[in-house]
Amino acid sequence: MAFRRRNKSYPFFSQEFLIQNHADIVFSLVIFILIGLMFEATAKTAILFIQPQYNISTQSPEGEVTLYQYGWRDWATILFYFFITIILHAVVQEYVLDKVNRRLHLSKSKNTKFNESGQLCVFHLVSSVWSLYILITEGYLFHPSSLWENYPHVHLRFQVKFFYLTQLAYWLHALPELYFQKVRKVSAEAVRNGGVILVLSRVGLVLLCLQYLSEMGFHIARMFYFTDESHQKMFDVWAVCFVFTRMVTLTLMFLAVGFGLARAENQGLDWDLGNFNTVLIRMTVLLLVCLTQSWLLWKFIRFQLRRWREFRHEQASRKRVAAKQTPRPLKRDSLGQHENGVIKAENGASPRPKKIKAP
Repeated sequence: MAFRRRNKSYPFFSQEFLIQNHADIVFSLVIFILIGLMFEATAKTAILFIQPQYNISTQSPEGEVTLYQYGWRDWATILFYFFITIILHAVVQEYVLDKVNRRLHLSKSKNTKFNESGQLCVFHLVSSVWSLYILITEGYLFHPSSLWENYPHVHLRFQVKFFYLTQLAYWLHALPELYFQKVRKVSAEAVRNGGVILVLSRVGLVLLCLQYLSEMGFHIARMFYFTDESHQKMFDVWAVCFVFTRMVTLTLMFLAVGFGLARAENQGLDWDLGNFNTVLIRMTVLLLVCLTQSWLLWKFIRFQLRRWREFRHEQASRKRVAAKQTPRPLKRDSLGQHENGVIKAENGASPRPKKIKAP
């Protein structure tokens, strides 16, 4: 399965060989793990990479329910979906973004930014829809108090745990992709809500959903801007969503951590039970969230100021060009009009000079 057209071959295990063929190498590893499911001797080992571990069965009003905890064996599952993410990244790049780039004929810098926004649009769309589906099916969206009630939330539903495993796999895959694509920009998306997820996994779903919707709006606006620089209205829509996301994030965190957990009965620190409900941890989480949101707002303000300066500069340039192309107005009088020092009549014809007879 070849993801990219090879114009030149490189020595095995060289840097260029790994960069050019990393998707094919990872695909081979995935096939090797899947083949392990076919044999009884290796099936138990292969299932560690595919299925979430640490499941327990409990009784609920709905009947027997399977819940999941977390442990060190989850890293095997994260590794497998880490490989899957690299493959999907290559598929989207090869069969979607590269075809669009060949039609747009963008510059090298715009092409890189367009590919980055295209990849993140796909990820943010899938993650936001997935997290919203979990919030609706689990009832967290219509009952906000359930986001912090019955804390600690160490027993997770299958879809909740699988969602977080794939999120970790994606953001870990971004690290080698920076090397493979020779990009030096590091995204801070993976650590924005890390502290919140460790304390409140349910609140983390809401925050990730809001963040991904806001980020998706930005990258869609940027892709439209690269195709046609006259598309500026999408950035205004994203600006409203961005500010709304920051306000909801701060409000929800103060409501859940500052009031919800502060009134909970199980106060204390217990690593075995996953309980981190202490005053110090709550204050640290709130401080980290406030600092993160302040940093995002600072970046947002700088971005808007840069857009405003570019807009003013463009408007001034257009006015100067229009002023140079506008002809000078003609001065009229009662008899006719002056044009280039020549008197003309109203009909545009020059009047004949009056002949003076010789005495």
